[in-house]
Parts: sequence; C-alpha cells; structure tokens
Amino acid sequence: MRRREIIAGLGIAAVHRPFAARAQKAMPVIGFLSGTSPVRYAPFVAAFRDGLSEAGFIEGQSVSIDYRWAEGAFDRLPQMAEDLVRR
Repeated sequence: MRRREIIAGLGIAAVHRPFAARAQKAMPVIGFLSGTSPVRYAPFVAAFRDGLSEAGFIEGQSVSIDYRWAEGAFDRLPQMAEDLVRR
C-alpha cells in the first residue's frame, strides 16, 4: 500500500501552464494528490519543495502548489483528481 500512496502523491503531480495568448503571464500550478494526510507526508512535501527550489521554483513566488489530501478515504481520490484538473 505504501508504494500506491507514493505514486498517488507524487506521480499524479501535474504542471499546468496557461495559454501564451494571455497578456499577463500566470504562475504555473502543480497539483499534489495524496491518499494520506498532510502530517504523514510532511517530510516528503518538504523534500519536494526543496527540489523545486533547487530547480528555481519557489512556492508562492514562481509556482503555486495545490494540495489535495484524501486522509485514507481512497474513494475520494477520483473526485479530487478531477478537481485538480479543473483548477
């Protein structure tokens, strides 16, 4: 089950870039979806942010991260994924 949680949490992260036709350049958004709780994943989220920072992306400045936590309610994951895609 741990592997599934990691894949769900990190593997479904998606970057959304707005159309170039917009006059103002919007900030890219990363969707982060996990079947567990934020408390349990705190070290992973910190490492993820560090990696983004090393690549030149600072949360809130050059990238936005939209988190969704199912907290064990795996049946909610499809709806949460749809919500992230709409975002």
